[in-house]
Amino acid sequence: MPREAGSIASASSQGAELHHRALERLYASAPINEKFNSRLEITGDGRSRIIFQVEESVFHAAGAAHGTIYFKMLDDAAFYAANTRATDRFLLTTSFNLHFTKPVRAGEVVAEGMWISGKRRVFVAESRLVDAEGDEIGRGTGTFMRSHIALSSLPGYSSPAE
Repeated sequence: MPREAGSIASASSQGAELHHRALERLYASAPINEKFNSRLEITGDGRSRIIFQVEESVFHAAGAAHGTIYFKMLDDAAFYAANTRATDRFLLTTSFNLHFTKPVRAGEVVAEGMWISGKRRVFVAESRLVDAEGDEIGRGTGTFMRSHIALSSLPGYSSPAE
């Protein structure tokens, strides 16, 4: 019996790993992400990380990153952390709260996402932005709802060509 339990756990972790890699492909396939020098890493169940470069092309008139960049990366990090917990459906952002704590002018920024609660219909996740100096520059909390869109129906989510 212990062997069966190990096999179930192994199959479950293998399924989670496949889901996580598929979510990373989904992020990479979204046309909006062609506009950003960024990459998603699913670091575990309920956790994500987006590494991106802030460049002058996203600056506002005062020479720092526009708030839309903060929102996009915070929302994406929280969304993907939550979607690790929903393996069949695409989630939709229903609300997002964010707080700006420091402007960023240029360089690498990391958005870290973490699932907080929810298992069936509504999920809550939070995220934070950390600059190259290790300072938190923004934080957000989002609510995400299960949609009618099957993840398997999205071309970016499907298995890579062999």
